[in-house]
Amino acid sequence: MSSSRRSGLLTRILWTPEQLESDRQEAISIFRVERMQEPLEEYLDHFDDAQDIMDELIESTVDLADLEAQAPSIVSNRAMLEGLRSMAGPPISADDLKILVDSTLSAQAIREDPDLPLRVTATIRAGLDRRRFPWVSEQREPSSEERIVAVIATAAMIAARRTQTSRRNEGKERQEALVRQTLLDGGFTEVTIPSSVISTVSEAPRPGQFCREVIFGDRKADIVVGLWDHRHMPIECKVSNSATNSIKRLNNDAAVKAVHWILAFGERQVVPVATLSGVYRLLNLKQAQEQGLTIYWAHRLSDLTEWIDATKGPWRRI
Repeated sequence: MSSSRRSGLLTRILWTPEQLESDRQEAISIFRVERMQEPLEEYLDHFDDAQDIMDELIESTVDLADLEAQAPSIVSNRAMLEGLRSMAGPPISADDLKILVDSTLSAQAIREDPDLPLRVTATIRAGLDRRRFPWVSEQREPSSEERIVAVIATAAMIAARRTQTSRRNEGKERQEALVRQTLLDGGFTEVTIPSSVISTVSEAPRPGQFCREVIFGDRKADIVVGLWDHRHMPIECKVSNSATNSIKRLNNDAAVKAVHWILAFGERQVVPVATLSGVYRLLNLKQAQEQGLTIYWAHRLSDLTEWIDATKGPWRRI
């Protein structure tokens, strides 16, 4: 780790490859423990809910034979539409479906475009999973076993997807709450930025203050901290569940924002930071650091608070 004074300012921390590897392995160990201790109940709750949806979808459409007749009510129901999207093989995401049918799928869009529900069902029929729903392409009634298999298989897919989404969101929320509490414990005050937009550093939190969920420049920051030496620290909270996912979370998002913020505000004005938990590749960590992103780990936020405290000095003006 290296950190020094430069023209009266404390430069950011640069971790050695050995330090990054050590913390990376500790974060992976923590991820393993948390992953295996996650309760099964959440998945089962999602499964039961999805099974009810698929039972209703199959029954209301008479085993999909009357799908078009029920299209308006299905497409206007968010849960039913999720079940419908999941019938394709592979399932079609909400964003992809909007592109495929050239519509937002909002309630207003459905009211203004009577043909929209039929375009949705036509898209699903074109991509219907013939392994789960073989009777549709064979133009016959399903056996009771085929119906059960289709419902259970689709419900499992929906439940798994919901659980994964919930895990990512909850992990990020926990990390943001942890960083927030760490700042409060360190004597910082949380403030609200009017319109949640910081266009210039004069609009940013003052020394000893921080704000959350704002547009910093023209990129969203999870937290922006007013450092004691009048610089600003935009913080991105990142949780990754795989080495591949870490590229998206760290390199293609947080590191890109760091480069943008430095260009927009100046290297002497901002110290872009990412707090990390989960699984990351060493190469990706090194690359992000080289792009100007300072890395701290959620399992040891004392490094972050110690560095922030070190920005106090004779130049402090409050």
